[in-house]
Amino acid sequence: MNVRSAPGPAEPILAVRGLRKAFGSHVVLDGVDLTVARGAVVCLIGASGSGKSTLLRCLNLLEANDGGTILFEGRDIAPLGGLTGGGPALERARDAVRAEIGMVFQSFNLWPHLSALDNVALAPQLVRREPKAAARQAALALLAKVGLAEKAEARPSRLSGGQQQRVAIARALAMQPKVMLFDEPTSALDPELVGEVLDVMRVLAGEGMTMVVVTHEMAFAREVADHVVFIDGGQVVESGPPDRLFTAPAQDRTRRFLARTLR
Repeated sequence: MNVRSAPGPAEPILAVRGLRKAFGSHVVLDGVDLTVARGAVVCLIGASGSGKSTLLRCLNLLEANDGGTILFEGRDIAPLGGLTGGGPALERARDAVRAEIGMVFQSFNLWPHLSALDNVALAPQLVRREPKAAARQAALALLAKVGLAEKAEARPSRLSGGQQQRVAIARALAMQPKVMLFDEPTSALDPELVGEVLDVMRVLAGEGMTMVVVTHEMAFAREVADHVVFIDGGQVVESGPPDRLFTAPAQDRTRRFLARTLR
């Protein structure tokens, strides 16, 4: 049973309409619609290669879409998408959006030569121009939040995979985002380390953080999500509250996927 109370009616913080993305002749997203309410947890499920991670990368402007809109707080940010290029003004606009829409990747992407503390404190200094002392103080508080206060001076090579991913979560939180995107945050972890990362995500969900989570952890999706979206072949096949979607899916494709996944 889902442990969260669904957020009340509100203007969506994210609204994706007709999103399309192809790599050459390979269509990865084929007219995706997605609505994320402020304060909601939305879990994206589906087989590997179904387009879930590409969708997150478009939301974070790491990929340019080929059609459709991405409304963030009512503003279409899709034209800003793309890895690099467009000149300094476009880069600044992308950075401003990414400060509001944080992302945690499958791989931890920590700076190997920096301590956990400096990994978390660096971006606020560079992007938000926060004073070093203030950024480090806030970073210490975030490391404590994810249970790693005692590892502040450790470099990533001295941390377990679960600890590195918790540092990565703290790093994303350091930018004070309005939305957090998680791209299979436990997929690179040994099974015994998965729980410590999911526990941090449960805390964030309980605090009302808006989250879009690509996950294969079905028990987590059922427990924490307000809304679950099943994606297959680059399309949204079915979506709904977890209690309904996991127990009485309406579509054959959803039923087949869950039959394989929930064994």
